[in-house]
Amino acid sequence: MTSTPDFLADALGHRHVQAPDARIVCLVPSITELLCDLGLAGKLVGRTGFCIHPRDVVASIPKVGGTKDVNIGKIRKLAPTHVVVNIDENEKPTVEKLAEFVPHRVVTHPNTPRDNLHLARLMGRIFGAEDAAARWCAAFEAEYAALHASAKGPARTVLYCIWQDPWMTVSKDTYIASMLAELGWRVPDLGTDRYPRFSWSQALVDGLDAVLLSTEPYRFTEDHADALEKQLGVPVYLVDGEMMSWYGSRALAGLRYLRALGAQVR
Repeated sequence: MTSTPDFLADALGHRHVQAPDARIVCLVPSITELLCDLGLAGKLVGRTGFCIHPRDVVASIPKVGGTKDVNIGKIRKLAPTHVVVNIDENEKPTVEKLAEFVPHRVVTHPNTPRDNLHLARLMGRIFGAEDAAARWCAAFEAEYAALHASAKGPARTVLYCIWQDPWMTVSKDTYIASMLAELGWRVPDLGTDRYPRFSWSQALVDGLDAVLLSTEPYRFTEDHADALEKQLGVPVYLVDGEMMSWYGSRALAGLRYLRALGAQVR
């Protein structure tokens, strides 16, 4: 019988050994939440100001700036053994500076809902919470099965908006687009950027079944949705940006939210 290896690879293929005594700085809000839910809050010595969940737990964990404007000096003083980063959310030059004094950089890059399974196992394996990670993965599999057992509507083309002035959306290579794909929905191809800018051309509008306005990072509201629907003449829905874009712990609720969204947009 082949024994289980004592490592798992991160998004860059770097293999990490178990480190139950780790001191962790996490620069990814959704993964900070996951680490806490896996029972690892006591190992977190630093987080970003955007790491706000679970609120009562993270309140006592020192902030080290934002996901992009990281305070390197604060992190150095915290003497972490590990820093958890994400390819989309954190800047490469920042990670390179951290590599000068943080022994281990755990790089993440979930692109599909099912990537959450590896993410949870990776965090659990490295930091000594394998049982909690296994329970989380079982709960995820149940939610995923429930989503795909629910009645599905027709295939749709939807434009998911994350910003205005300028208007910005998501490409098919993003986590959000993969979430939408679980419903059989596709996003329009608007170029090679992961988060392309666009204008409201008639050709674009004519090819849409619906527009989704996200509550983050831009704080779209129902008023925005109502005004845009009148302007475009196509259905416009306000969607919870955390549920659609936060991997990690929030993915469980995200799958339930996605199931409800599919029933709403018919």
